[in-house]
Amino acid sequence: MNIETIACMALAAIVPYLVCGINSAIIVTKIKSGQDIRELGSGNAGLTNTLRTQGKVAALFVLIGDILKGVLSILAVHFIFKLVLDVDTYYTLGTWTWVNYFAGVFGALGHIYPIYYGFKGGKGILVTFAAMLAINWLAGIIPFIIFVIVVAISRYVSLGSITAAAVYPFTVLILSLLNNDWSSWINFGLSMVIGIMLIFMHRANIKRLLTHTEKKLGQKSEENEAAK
Repeated sequence: MNIETIACMALAAIVPYLVCGINSAIIVTKIKSGQDIRELGSGNAGLTNTLRTQGKVAALFVLIGDILKGVLSILAVHFIFKLVLDVDTYYTLGTWTWVNYFAGVFGALGHIYPIYYGFKGGKGILVTFAAMLAINWLAGIIPFIIFVIVVAISRYVSLGSITAAAVYPFTVLILSLLNNDWSSWINFGLSMVIGIMLIFMHRANIKRLLTHTEKKLGQKSEENEAAK
């Protein structure tokens, strides 16, 4: 492995981490109310908690911000590899496609444990979904459809998120195998890491789901409810 490849791999970790570490929910809430979203409602610096504590307009800005950073983090890595190594991380099957999922792992880490905010961020669902679309739109759409169905039936956003996170790695594996991608199992392993991280970040929600205390979609959070 030459110095250019090593540099590109380092940037494939650093760039997504730093870009996705910019937390839209924290910034929007600070601008709107001067408060820290991590001290409001569920304590999560994400879209759902912003919607419940700050309203629809603020949530819209968080939605746009998280989608943009998820997509841009993957496109930036793609551009770096194209510029430095002259390889296409999307279409060089079996050689470089796994780099996208590698970048996705660090994008999720950046959102969940951002260096800018004392390593306390959100749960990573929205930004990861955006990155999924940038990596392989079909692998992102399938878990999203499942998410929508689960939320529509149960009214639990957390349950939909957990289910989608669990389905995602297997969707990646199936599509990679269908594309005859030689790095199919590497893609699966890296996407499994992403899925496990997302489910782990919902461990408190899982406890509340089991005890029937989880709030359903549309329910307002108490202003100063402690994060569980």
